[in-house]
Amino acid sequence: MTAHVLKFRGGVHPPEKKGATEHRPIDVLPPPPRVVIPLSQHTGAPSAPVVKKGDTVKTGSLIGEPAGRISVPTHASVSGTVADVTNLLHPLTGRLCQAVVIDSDGNDTPDGAIRERDASGFTPEMIVEAIRLAGVVGLGGAAFPTFFKLSPPKEKPIDTLLINGCECEPFLTADHRVMIEQPAEVVEGTKLLARALGVRTVIVGIEDNKPEAIAAISAAAQGAGFTVRKLKTRYPQGAEKQLIKACLGREVPSGGLPLDVGCVVQNVGTAVAVRVAVRFGRPLYERVVTVTGPAVREPKNLRCRIGTPVRTLIGFCGGYSGPVAKLVMGGPMMGIALSSDEAPVLKGTSGILALGPAESREPDEGDCIRCSFCIKVCPMGLAPTRLSYHARARRFDLAKAEHVADCIECGCCSFVCPARIRLVHGIKYLKSELVARERRA
Repeated sequence: MTAHVLKFRGGVHPPEKKGATEHRPIDVLPPPPRVVIPLSQHTGAPSAPVVKKGDTVKTGSLIGEPAGRISVPTHASVSGTVADVTNLLHPLTGRLCQAVVIDSDGNDTPDGAIRERDASGFTPEMIVEAIRLAGVVGLGGAAFPTFFKLSPPKEKPIDTLLINGCECEPFLTADHRVMIEQPAEVVEGTKLLARALGVRTVIVGIEDNKPEAIAAISAAAQGAGFTVRKLKTRYPQGAEKQLIKACLGREVPSGGLPLDVGCVVQNVGTAVAVRVAVRFGRPLYERVVTVTGPAVREPKNLRCRIGTPVRTLIGFCGGYSGPVAKLVMGGPMMGIALSSDEAPVLKGTSGILALGPAESREPDEGDCIRCSFCIKVCPMGLAPTRLSYHARARRFDLAKAEHVADCIECGCCSFVCPARIRLVHGIKYLKSELVARERRA
């Protein structure tokens, strides 16, 4: 293990608030009686349904096939009967999307294709294909198809694999517990990722507020040729571009991707999912979720099936401890507020955060005092207050010229703003309008 002194620009250190769950072992939530599985759970084109109402499926059966170059299949997370294939509001986008509703038969019968196999002789292409067929996506939140990140163009050679164990969002501890409880699986999955990419340089980055995880991964990685790097705790350390800067000193160019500087970044949970996909042919139909917040009676880390209603997770955690003013999927900095606890767990759901009235009170916005705090903490080197002005005046071309698309929506600017201006809201508006204009063109 080595410490590292390089750092990224900007960033903040919000209260961590991980104490309620960081020492709680992962509990297994039993498969629910009904799951609702959206076919849009990843960056790129939604998968297309291959089942219809009345069909019988098994756990891990294909229910949606890829429908584009950047797309992955979707699989049943329980065995039973397809109750419906319908359009529902997506819990994160608020737009209609197709979803498959499955009533469980209570048997959790696995699909026949799920079985242990010897992957020692797998070529890189075979590893990538197994990952693609399993529908594995990034479990850190962005849910980008993993197979696509492992298939860089020949003109962009990759020399380094970075494994992200930072989990810098307040409250969230799912990755932390995975590293403590499944270090061997993390390392095995990392080896498969390295083989798929053909790289020898592998760095596991973990923030220094997770000493147990650092010790567990360091012990499991002995002899593997990995570097476990202890990083200074600082949000948003876990963002791809910031992790690359902190670990390697390389800066991803504006509008660029990690592959432009010879890197691929994968989450620790994704590494475990890769191991399961390659070694057992088992699709991604479950994940670890932190359920926490002041309004949860017994905060926990839960291994649960994709498509499980949030209400079921809350119930397993003892229910609500009081009135809930806001329910967030993800963390408090980058998470999305839910309209209902009937929303299903998605592949990218890292946490469910239940907040009471005191924590959810929206302060009144004041006038910008030109303090430049937002500029100082922006990890992308942007001027959030200027972008906010552009949003209010609908100056989309100026916002584009000032690189609004580079914003990673981390929320650092809003966090430090003394006037409590909702800077990220305005930037999201600008980005969505620019995308809509490009589609109309």
